[in-house]
Amino acid sequence: MAEDSKTEQGDLSQLSFEDALRALESIVRRLESGDVPLDESISLYAQGEELRKRCLERLQAAEARIQKLTIDPAGAVTGAQPFGAD
Repeated sequence: MAEDSKTEQGDLSQLSFEDALRALESIVRRLESGDVPLDESISLYAQGEELRKRCLERLQAAEARIQKLTIDPAGAVTGAQPFGAD
């Protein structure tokens, strides 16, 4: 299965948010169909959990960057400040 190899541990960091989300949606559809054997369901669930974590990390990083670029702790607009710069 091409999609399964794409979601292995080493490849997750290389997936874009959109690719990871598509792979997660595919896994959810397969699990919801009820046509997947138990052992494969467990494997798919584990892959889905890793993809969910990857998507969440990407979203949190994007949110932190946007917040860092637009407002300071006092709520004032700070302009364009590189993420991680203090």
